[in-house]
Amino acid sequence: MLMRTDPFRELDRMAQQAFGAVGTLARPAVMPIDAWREKDTFVVELDLPGVDPGSIDLDVERNVLTVKAERPGPSNSDELIAAERPRGVFSRQLFLGDTLDTEHITADYAHGVLRLQVPVAEKARPRRIEISSSDTGGRQAISA
Repeated sequence: MLMRTDPFRELDRMAQQAFGAVGTLARPAVMPIDAWREKDTFVVELDLPGVDPGSIDLDVERNVLTVKAERPGPSNSDELIAAERPRGVFSRQLFLGDTLDTEHITADYAHGVLRLQVPVAEKARPRRIEISSSDTGGRQAISA
């Protein structure tokens, strides 16, 4: 399960979307996400159009997944006519629940979308437990 814990981060994200801020290391630009569950896997997609795959950095520490990327703007020698596309540093932290397996996260970047797949930990998956009954002498499976 993904957890949200910082309401002020969401306010900063909305303000950056409205004012088109350039991302810096102190204030990274917006990185919108979608997240859902497909059977025993959580899938997260992050929009990073125009980002070089080599500039994307994924880091997991305990249950915090950090995604950082950078899209440089035009060189200073160019005359800028319009600047509406976000550029600079992008960063997003996802707080992963204890039921997810952070050791087996996979990532794929295609068409400007970074797709992360986080499997549900084996210990958190539903399983059947066999119960023996001394009354009937037989065994019966019950879902847990």
